[in-house]
Amino acid sequence: MTSIDAYLEKNVHLLPQTNQLRALHTIVRDRDTSREDFVFYAERIIRLLVEAGLDLLPFEPHDVTTPIGATYNGLRFADGLVGVPIIRAGESMEAGLRAVCRGVRIGKVLIQRDKDTKLPKLYYRNLPQDIASRHVLLLDPMLATGGTANAAIQVLLDQGVVEENIVFITFITVPDGIEAVCSRYPRVRIVTSAIEERLNENAYMLPGIGDFGDRFFGTEK
Repeated sequence: MTSIDAYLEKNVHLLPQTNQLRALHTIVRDRDTSREDFVFYAERIIRLLVEAGLDLLPFEPHDVTTPIGATYNGLRFADGLVGVPIIRAGESMEAGLRAVCRGVRIGKVLIQRDKDTKLPKLYYRNLPQDIASRHVLLLDPMLATGGTANAAIQVLLDQGVVEENIVFITFITVPDGIEAVCSRYPRVRIVTSAIEERLNENAYMLPGIGDFGDRFFGTEK
């Protein structure tokens, strides 16, 4: 049993690895893919991730009358959702959330590695005042070592958010990142479209996707 086997399905929700998803990943992982295509196909996967994340949120009964006068015993989303992208790469996932949740509140956090301590440091935070009473979709496309994710989760907890009310949506991750987050915050749930083999000596994921933010926003050097 690997270190993450206990987390799969319980804490970690991996998108079904369908042929369609693999085809989309093949395009976005190709280093020769144009930025236009990268953004288009990455956004298709992000939409799938957001939908899967929303499915983990609470629902409440809601009956409606159909056009023929019958009653449909349905459901509706419980109130109180906020999306929190981790600046900058996490902002690539914001449009996908807005596309399926009209009028959703959006907070922001900026966490970067301190040059001296080498530890994640909070540089900016702008969150709804009532975030403690809300469910949070935390957005960041890459979960590698887990340092930034854990720092962002702690920011939310410090604001009063309940740990089990946090769903971390990430495009791609590795066992190291899953272990780092789930061992420290066992009630946070993670939604991802791919679990990579490992990190290399430079902390890059293998086989990887490159720098997601640079490829998405067109700032590759």
